[in-house]
Amino acid sequence: MRTDPDRFAVFRHTGFARYWLALILTGFALQMQTVAVGWQVYAVTGDPFDLGLIGLSQFAPALALVLVTGTVSDRYSRRLILGICLALMAGCAGALLVLSIKGFSVVWPVFVILAIFGGARAFYNPARQSIIPNLVPKPELSRAIAVVSTGQQVSTIGGPAVGGLLFGLAPEAAYGATLVALVAAAVLFLSIPQPRQIKSGKSVDWQTLNAGFRYIWSEKVVLGAISLDLFAVLLGGAVALLPVYAADILQVGPTGLGFLRAAQAVGAIFMGAWLVFRPVRDHAGQTMLATVVVFGLLTLVFALSETLWLSVLALVGMGAADMISVNIRQSLVQIWTPDDLRGRVNAVNQVFVGASNEVGGFRAGTMAVLIGPVAAVAVGAAGTVAVAGAWAVLFPEMRRIRSLVR
Repeated sequence: MRTDPDRFAVFRHTGFARYWLALILTGFALQMQTVAVGWQVYAVTGDPFDLGLIGLSQFAPALALVLVTGTVSDRYSRRLILGICLALMAGCAGALLVLSIKGFSVVWPVFVILAIFGGARAFYNPARQSIIPNLVPKPELSRAIAVVSTGQQVSTIGGPAVGGLLFGLAPEAAYGATLVALVAAAVLFLSIPQPRQIKSGKSVDWQTLNAGFRYIWSEKVVLGAISLDLFAVLLGGAVALLPVYAADILQVGPTGLGFLRAAQAVGAIFMGAWLVFRPVRDHAGQTMLATVVVFGLLTLVFALSETLWLSVLALVGMGAADMISVNIRQSLVQIWTPDDLRGRVNAVNQVFVGASNEVGGFRAGTMAVLIGPVAAVAVGAAGTVAVAGAWAVLFPEMRRIRSLVR
């Protein structure tokens, strides 16, 4: 393999290096909190439907505020938005810590805290996604996106395992670690030198608020990429039901739950490292669709497995396949969108991502109540494969994309 001396040049930019480290800390915090909340809520109620409500309570604010969050990201300092949002999220983690120390027998206060947490994330995510092109030169953007995706998976692989281990010691340990990580991330975001940002100077009216929707609808490549994530992962996501698999099907306990959640990230992080060395250079659209099919088929394997090692291998493969499609989708959205619209486009994108993950969790939890967890995941996996085939026909412009350079 030919050595590329500029492969990690993005880390020579101080702002990007601090951003990347803050992103890892935030990812660790989110994963640790997710493991703790999921296990604790399921232990209190024993109802998989409540696991779906955990996701829905965090997604609803992003949907309700979508016209506002993107506009804020395009009009104000994205660095400052990131710092403020992380501080608010840290406050929510502190509230969960206090609630856990006092003990609770009903879960509605948890959902209220998570809704506030979701409101902060609704402003955080468009700024987080939109600031990357402001931190590195345009020729390094594609590689920076690959590095960011890989870094996020570092936290995804470590966060659930650490969260499960800490929760095994005490729920308060997991929430306390989440609080510390979020505070540290907020400090790092605020220490980023103010990057150059093309801010939207237009007056706030209906046209500027919905500009992100209008751009996505007019740009079929972006529309296809974002909507593919929505429907494929909404149907195929099995993460919300991992506590059920860990407790009732595989019977591996909270520590095993942490490793199950980490397994998907194992595949993602190795594939992400590969993409840093060998980025997708040709047939990007076809590659993205093919990896969605692979993701769906491996999800089916996981759904039907009753053996730990096979379940872990399926999750690893799912992570690797998803990493390729995510890298291509994120590159398309960032490269195809002007800077002064990027916040609003990414706000809409966040709703789609949130729908695929959070509402997908709600779908899985609801179907698990109706037809059982195994059937719920299996039916969703088949739907993911079907969506990939449909999108290949509905969005030929996306399917024909070859290079990620525009």
